[in-house]
Amino acid sequence: MARGPFRVMLRMQIKPGMQEEFERVWLEVGDSVTSHPANLGQWLSRDDEDEGVYWIVSDWVNEPRFREFEHSDRHLEHRTRLHPYRSGGSMTTMRVVAHLTGAASAGSHGEWAGVR
Repeated sequence: MARGPFRVMLRMQIKPGMQEEFERVWLEVGDSVTSHPANLGQWLSRDDEDEGVYWIVSDWVNEPRFREFEHSDRHLEHRTRLHPYRSGGSMTTMRVVAHLTGAASAGSHGEWAGVR
């Protein structure tokens, strides 16, 4: 049985008034994650109910390759750029066991692909 991707979900609490700048910097430094050969993609979401909370989800080919990235200089630089905006956060890891594609999914999420 094939194993699904390894998923990392970060909850980040951003300091008040710094949300817009955080989003801009996250986009600027994002390729330090997505250019890693084991990264399958990542998403930034803003919580609609909890002011200043963001969720970052990234998928990896497997856990060992994610841990390789996690302990790299590349990751340290990425974290250093985002740290000034954070007031708290947490990380959860999991394994994707199933994925169902929705009818509205047209390859790259249609109209919101590349939304900034």
